[in-house]
Amino acid sequence: MRVVSLVPSLTEAVALTVPGVLVGATDWCSHPVGLDVARVGGSKYPDLDRVRALRPDVVLLNVEENRRADAEALRAAGVPVRVTYPRTVAGALTELGDLLAELGASTEPTWLRAARRAWADPPLLTPTRRAVVPVWRRPWVVLGGDTFAGDVLRRLGVVNAYDEHPERYPRPTLAELRGQQPDLVVLPDEPYTFTADDGPEAFPGVPCALLSGRHLTWYGPSLAEAPALLADQLSRPVPAG
Repeated sequence: MRVVSLVPSLTEAVALTVPGVLVGATDWCSHPVGLDVARVGGSKYPDLDRVRALRPDVVLLNVEENRRADAEALRAAGVPVRVTYPRTVAGALTELGDLLAELGASTEPTWLRAARRAWADPPLLTPTRRAVVPVWRRPWVVLGGDTFAGDVLRRLGVVNAYDEHPERYPRPTLAELRGQQPDLVVLPDEPYTFTADDGPEAFPGVPCALLSGRHLTWYGPSLAEAPALLADQLSRPVPAG
């Protein structure tokens, strides 16, 4: 089995669970640290010639991380692809178990069993908070409904103000965001790197929780520690701007 992963969280999951099958990954695949495989460019714009040159038995993609055009180009070249699309924590845990079994894992890995236990009874923010969740600025982009990260937050006691929006990633103006009058603003450090000095100042008077984007959006080994880590970050927002 020769696997090329164009999804950072799946790269980590495969590398830790089925050692030796991973032959290629994107430049953004940062975990596990020290991973020694061929690099094939970015998630959005991979070098498909380099991918094909690795002679993969399967290329791993994700609906949100990767472009449909690349999946279609690989299929047209006769390269098998496996496309993931988890939109809930439960869905992610199921997809991970199925994928790893397909790639040769004889048993469910320890980290996946730990993730199932952690998410069976996650810590809950009390009282619950109504929040807006920007993932980009210039322009502002926020989490809408039917997203994996949205389900993560819901399970931790955060109600997304845009959860019923017809778009999965709405682009409201800053005035519209402020007009939601949220109890909390959730600012992850990826894909946009929000920090204490970049983000909270746009929401004067509203507490802002700075979250690990990897634990909020990645579905892989980080899921095992995500509930406790994210709950701690949510409970310690930076002072209102």
